[in-house]
Amino acid sequence: MISFWLQKLRPSSAFICFLALALSTQALGRLLTDEQNNVDVYKNCNPAVVNITTVTLKQDFFFQVYPERGVGSGVVVSPDGYVATNDHVLGQAQKIAVVLHDKSEYPAKVVGRDPDTDLALIKIEAKGKKFKSLDFAAGPLQVGQKVLAIGNPFGLGGSLSVGIVSSLEREIKAQTGRTIKNVIQTDAAINPGNSGGPLLNSSGEIIGINSQIFSTSGGSVGVGFAISGDTAKKIVRQLMQFGQVLRPWLGVEGVGFSAALLNNFQIPSRYGVMVTEVYRGSPAAGADIQPATREFIWGMRVIPVGGDLIYQIDNRPVQTLADIRDYVLDKKAGETIAIHFIRNKRKMKATVKLQYPPGVTAGSF
Repeated sequence: MISFWLQKLRPSSAFICFLALALSTQALGRLLTDEQNNVDVYKNCNPAVVNITTVTLKQDFFFQVYPERGVGSGVVVSPDGYVATNDHVLGQAQKIAVVLHDKSEYPAKVVGRDPDTDLALIKIEAKGKKFKSLDFAAGPLQVGQKVLAIGNPFGLGGSLSVGIVSSLEREIKAQTGRTIKNVIQTDAAINPGNSGGPLLNSSGEIIGINSQIFSTSGGSVGVGFAISGDTAKKIVRQLMQFGQVLRPWLGVEGVGFSAALLNNFQIPSRYGVMVTEVYRGSPAAGADIQPATREFIWGMRVIPVGGDLIYQIDNRPVQTLADIRDYVLDKKAGETIAIHFIRNKRKMKATVKLQYPPGVTAGSF
């Protein structure tokens, strides 16, 4: 068929076709630039990605103890063998092991955990051994840029998937209920077992720690979420240095009031948190924030009343206790915040200097 087609062409045209066929045949064994980048990133980074296996002892219906095994991923962030992963990967494990790309296996110990960001740090127990590690990326991300995920989906270690940054500044919930902010959304295939593995840029730098997927089937549908590299870098640094994440506290408990409740009590606000408890020695106590003094039956609910209603912090609306905690936890000890509250139907303001909780000193930070 090709010879018949070439007979219809002029000699010069036939030569060009033969040349094109020869070049295309030669090019079949070559990779496109983007494909070569995928290969290069994988070869360079896969040795720093580990499979994490956990063993948790549980009891069955007859009180017999049995081991429950779990799998996840992690990324080596220090040549000394520090590995970043998700807090939920570790769970309540009594035994943790890591498997490297060359199938070598080592025990690991927990260095520190931060359930509020679903991040944890473990250390490979291999005295004197150095490991391939990856760095966190610097600079902003852009929607549309390429990303690569390496991990252990369904126990299939060393698996690579490629996608893009689908969106930035997403929010997801940690198992503690706290909102994790600045989360990366990606369409790179993230499946069970990928949790804790790195999300990489085209330079092989860590831009995120894969954490969750949105799925009705349990598998990837192109909506995955990764804790941002900026967040992970900050948390990992503290866990490595202190074994914990040091955050300030305000020292209050409270309940959110709906617009209907506020209207019923003629409180001049559309939202707010009624303070129910102020801890002794806390920054809130130092600012003379007052808790509720009595209770009111409203329908089927017991409503605390008579205390301060916090409706704003630093000009940010406050509707739930989680709003207060999330805002304060992102601050540092020594910083001041402005609390706007209502007491006896009068709007007031207090400036509060944040502190670490009891038992944690600023000098240890």
